[in-house]
Amino acid sequence: MIRFWLFLHLLGFTMWLGGSLGVMVAAVAARREDRVGLGAVVRAQSSIHKVIVAPGALLTVLSGLILTFSVVGRTGELVGFSIWLVIMQGAGIVAALLTLLITLPTSSKLARLEPSGPHAPFFDELRQRQRVVASISGMLGLVALLGLMVA
Repeated sequence: MIRFWLFLHLLGFTMWLGGSLGVMVAAVAARREDRVGLGAVVRAQSSIHKVIVAPGALLTVLSGLILTFSVVGRTGELVGFSIWLVIMQGAGIVAALLTLLITLPTSSKLARLEPSGPHAPFFDELRQRQRVVASISGMLGLVALLGLMVA
């Protein structure tokens, strides 16, 4: 059963980071777009967040918790405790919280706004917030990946 949860953990992690990298590449490519084209890019990014990134982050955290509790539950003690495992879990949970509580709602708000017109300053402010929080979350995801590789 542990192999099943490990598979789901790696699948979720791949969805989460892969989708986030896709959103990042689209954001870099959108710099060449005019304001009207920017709206289409932001709506596509929001769809990627809803369909791939958020479910991947949720699946990763839930399967990681089940893996942790299954290892502790069998023996009653921590077997194979490693600081890298703690780094992976801590960075992963913080990154998932940033993704699910800030990045996902912000991308949904951005998808509803028009990039030009009266809401343009708010649109730009939300894009800047999205850029900063997604970068922090991505770096924490990479730290978690490093912890997984070393542990």
